[in-house]
Amino acid sequence: MNFAFWYLAVGGLLIAIALAGTRVRRLPMSTSLIYLALGVVIGAEGFGLVRLDPVAGAPVVHRLAEAAVIVSLFTAGLKLRLPPSDVRWWLPMRLASISMVITVVLVAAMGVILLGLPLGAAVLLGAILAPTDPVLASDVQVEDPDDHDLLRFGLTGEAGLNDGAAFPFALLGLGLLGLHDLGAFGWRWLVVDVGWAVVGGLAIGTACGTVVARVVLFLRREHREALGFDDFVALGLIGVSYGVALLAHTYGFLAVFAAGVALRGIEAEASDGRPAREVEAVADGAADEEVAVDPTQAPAYMARAVLDFNEHVERIGEVAIVLVVGGMLAAWMVTPGGLALMAALLLVVRPVSVAIGLAGSIATRHQGGYMAWFGIRGIGSIYYLAWAIEQGIDPSLAERLAGVTLVIVATSIVVHGVSVTPLMSRYTGRLNRIGPARIE
Repeated sequence: MNFAFWYLAVGGLLIAIALAGTRVRRLPMSTSLIYLALGVVIGAEGFGLVRLDPVAGAPVVHRLAEAAVIVSLFTAGLKLRLPPSDVRWWLPMRLASISMVITVVLVAAMGVILLGLPLGAAVLLGAILAPTDPVLASDVQVEDPDDHDLLRFGLTGEAGLNDGAAFPFALLGLGLLGLHDLGAFGWRWLVVDVGWAVVGGLAIGTACGTVVARVVLFLRREHREALGFDDFVALGLIGVSYGVALLAHTYGFLAVFAAGVALRGIEAEASDGRPAREVEAVADGAADEEVAVDPTQAPAYMARAVLDFNEHVERIGEVAIVLVVGGMLAAWMVTPGGLALMAALLLVVRPVSVAIGLAGSIATRHQGGYMAWFGIRGIGSIYYLAWAIEQGIDPSLAERLAGVTLVIVATSIVVHGVSVTPLMSRYTGRLNRIGPARIE
């Protein structure tokens, strides 16, 4: 792989987007589709300027995708301002648990039937393809912390939770392949990989987010210290929560998401229920340092500054990873079995899993339909693929999994990228005409 070309491609694309940013945003498609197309052009199926093998290049892809995902998960958490006790949290929780389990089971079954994979590899493929994406799904996520629309809130929360919730199934797949200790009758997998790692990750992230936020706010309000370094706070909190979670053998993805939710919770608590935009409007009329040390404005100021910084970093990560996906695509990856699985995942597995997961929930029929369609696969799947390859799975099996995953991710970027603008415009228009409580 020639890194010089990657630097050139990423740098040139960032400059082009900056120069034509307004026009790019007006296009009836997601910007990820543009990045993917450029990746294909410079990749093996285009001009061949860069050649990245998905198996040999797994260590590099793993770390790039890991960085992009954890930043995006933290950003997603910062956008969700509702307290965990709010009934609307049940929506993403059901999608990230019931719907995810059904997705893994159905994809695994199809992996055995359509692709002829051994059971362990099929379960691993189910875990790779189960998470929805917190990066590429930005167009269907909450637009600001005051956005509590069930569709947007549900998809944002689902993407934040299920990137970490897929880990137990990935480890189960590795265990069935003889690459991970499941324990006698699976006891270790149930107790450690499912129980402790999930609960521990959420607890660690919540604790880190709460402690760091309160310490920074205390120093600012009481001693006028720790001012002007909100980007350091963001990166530091991501690093601390992720690192502590991994050292405790829990899921760092869940910890980072929980840290973002906790930091936003501190802001919401200090604002006494006032909308975030109202608090921020007051803050906009004062000097930065004055707001940063004000007892009532400091939490909102910090939360907004951290969110703004993270959204910029998130966009850079999106460009880099989607370019890599496009560059890795090759014609040999397109197979009849893979195409059948792709169609089934988008048109059958996702709708069925969402319908079952949301049965009896507060979501309306139309909202459930939109959620069933916007099960966007992306950078999370690329991370799990590269991570699994690094665990030592057979190279020929790794190549098959890579081909299927890359084609499905690319297809998701295309079909969801083209449909997101008209569908979300239609949904928003319906909301404006009928109101959220009457969408049936």
